[in-house]
Amino acid sequence: MKKKYCQINRILSRRKALALFRAAGTAIIVVGCIPRSRSTQARSTVALTAPSLANSSTLPACLVTPEQTEGPYFVDEKLNRSNIRSDPADGSVKNGVPLQLTLRVSQIGNTGCRLRAGAIVDIWHCDALGVYSDVRDPGFNTVGKKFLRGYQVTDANGTVEFTTIYPGWYQGRTVHIHFKVRTDAPSAQSYEFTLQLYFDDSITDQVHTQTPYASKGQRNLKNAGDGIFQNGGEQMLLKLTKTSLGYAATFDIGLQMG
Repeated sequence: MKKKYCQINRILSRRKALALFRAAGTAIIVVGCIPRSRSTQARSTVALTAPSLANSSTLPACLVTPEQTEGPYFVDEKLNRSNIRSDPADGSVKNGVPLQLTLRVSQIGNTGCRLRAGAIVDIWHCDALGVYSDVRDPGFNTVGKKFLRGYQVTDANGTVEFTTIYPGWYQGRTVHIHFKVRTDAPSAQSYEFTLQLYFDDSITDQVHTQTPYASKGQRNLKNAGDGIFQNGGEQMLLKLTKTSLGYAATFDIGLQMG
């Protein structure tokens, strides 16, 4: 069975999505589902559920979530770990403001939205100076390094947790984290969903005045000027909570996978 993606010409606001739910009298609306091969470039993928229906903390909060391009430098390192700050090659730890990131994955089906256990969730991002690990780039060569990469498998609550750092910036992009959700269907066909997470510009400005970020200099692009962010990035802004060490955030995502 081919994977189906739901394509929509624009991202609905939560208010408009809820209006659709009230009019349809159902918890789920699938918009323009079409089959698509994995080789096709990513387009907007949405799964709509009514967050207001999730009155219990045990229910998943499926949101309007557009798929985005994978972006640069995904490497399938097969590093099953929660703390991705270190480099297993030499034991060094990347400096930066600590970030505790929790991701909760839900799957949308005919009967509603349920938490998805057993999904593989990869995250990867640049360090405080805008450098990715294990890649050859015109500005750096980090082949063999594996810092700020890793995956976790969702537990019974559909949850994974990562300990990382607040990302830095590099030319042409706003500050972001990449993540990919992969899971196997009963037919052993693999399903993937790729997304990028973003940060409030005002918080990033504060973080980047600190060491070691400040040595990179002032960034030249913020969220509004980033072409990828413009494709639904407002839906993927992390709601950060200040902690004694840095920041924490939780992000919920609902997937239409079949």
